Amino acid sequence: MKSFLVILFILSSIGANSGAAAPPGPATASGTPTIMVFGDSLSAGYGLPRDAGWVDLLKQRVQAQSQTKLINNSISGETAAGGQTRIQHALKTHRPDIVIVELGGNDGLRGASVESIFGSLAAIIEACQRNKAQVLLAGMQLPPNYGMAYTQKFQDIYPQLAKRYGVKLVPFLLDGFGNKREFFQADGIHPTAQAQEKIAENVWKVLKTMLEPQQTLVDGSARSATPKAVR
Repeated sequence: MKSFLVILFILSSIGANSGAAAPPGPATASGTPTIMVFGDSLSAGYGLPRDAGWVDLLKQRVQAQSQTKLINNSISGETAAGGQTRIQHALKTHRPDIVIVELGGNDGLRGASVESIFGSLAAIIEACQRNKAQVLLAGMQLPPNYGMAYTQKFQDIYPQLAKRYGVKLVPFLLDGFGNKREFFQADGIHPTAQAQEKIAENVWKVLKTMLEPQQTLVDGSARSATPKAVR
């Protein structure tokens, strides 16, 4: 199992390419709310048919219920450090209302210091918040072969950041199947199409809470306000 997990978590360093309905989030200047996925190869749909990756499945789910726009700005092999250098341009280009940050795995696999990973992810979150974009942070884990002390400190980065900045958190993106060989392609590295549905559900469970309509008190009674993302 340990050896399989080592192979599993190398995926992001290899270059490659049902919840309840929820109302849309806040509209951008164009009038259409925008969600941007900012990740690495886990979000790139490697080895899958067109439109079969978890980001594509999430896009279908979101757009079936609203006019929300979902953009995949993920790069295979990306690191948190690399994401830090390009987040400003991505924010300026796409002007997202919500950013799903799925980064850090590559940094951990390369043995980067926990402090540097934390700092890069923190910088990405801060940039998003300065641009009035909410953040949904996708947590990652490393195999135990990297040493229990390091793997635990790495895993703790995500809840610590979520608490410090008050952002939403998916505790572990691959929750529910990360140690099950049958949910991975023949290379033993990249999740299958069946697994993509599970990833999309893990993200949707949290994302939908960010898209719920707000209630405003008017004349002593609660009435629906214009739907907007929860701050």
